[in-house]
Amino acid sequence: MSNLTGGDVFLKLETLQPTYSFKIRGALNVVLALVEHGHGRPRLVTASAGNHGQALAYAARMAGLQLTVYIPETAPRAKKDSIRRMGAELIGCADYDEAESRAKQHAAAGSASFISPYWHADVIAGAGTIGLEIAEQDPAIETIVAPVGGGGLVSGIAVAIKGSGHGAEIVGVEVEASCPFHQGLAAGRIVHINVGRTLADGLSGNLDPDTVTFDIVRTMVDRMTLVTEDHLRDAILGVLREERLVAEAAGATGVAALLRDQRQIHGRRTAVVLSGANIDSEVLASLI
Repeated sequence: MSNLTGGDVFLKLETLQPTYSFKIRGALNVVLALVEHGHGRPRLVTASAGNHGQALAYAARMAGLQLTVYIPETAPRAKKDSIRRMGAELIGCADYDEAESRAKQHAAAGSASFISPYWHADVIAGAGTIGLEIAEQDPAIETIVAPVGGGGLVSGIAVAIKGSGHGAEIVGVEVEASCPFHQGLAAGRIVHINVGRTLADGLSGNLDPDTVTFDIVRTMVDRMTLVTEDHLRDAILGVLREERLVAEAAGATGVAALLRDQRQIHGRRTAVVLSGANIDSEVLASLI
């Protein structure tokens, strides 16, 4: 990646986590907090494009908690199968926006605690440990690039980095087909967008009006950028070819941003969060 971009590039391999994405950090943090604060064995409910659902199912199973996951029917089969294998109840929805709405309605009925995949405080804090680790592992890092869907990952990293006094620039990357932050930041408020089809299913959807991530991104993320579907394909194949690593489209979004505009990191020491590896084998085969 360094040779391809002209920068000094390091990949933060969240693809090697249990459940193969960074989401395990927030999920374990949520469940640990519930257990430590003596909430008994609450039933949990969440919405997920797939990775958060897998991670929370993993953590809930460890703690003996019941979990219901609302998920788009279009989510990759591998993600849905994994959630079922870990014992969570899975309810299909038309898209992510419907999944989030129905999960919140489920919680409001009083039968479960809603765990947002991106704006729950413990989820954001869990994601922030990535920023702390990057700063500890390489204090000379000048830029950190992270994918942006609901903004929990980049928010956690930004809070951790800025709060620690580290001077790294934080760059968030959205896909053109679903870019609620780009449109919202331009309008000065959260806006409803028309979500298009994208390989990056994990980044697709509107922002919850209750999210705290919009204000965090607005005040603490230094720069936002966009990538296209072609850039996502190039990034998935580039990571596979050059680094012998598998990444899903959402996970490779940071790499896509570097390949799209190499000038933004030329000569800079850059950490890119490779955030997930849960790509269906059929999709990967078709791209190859």
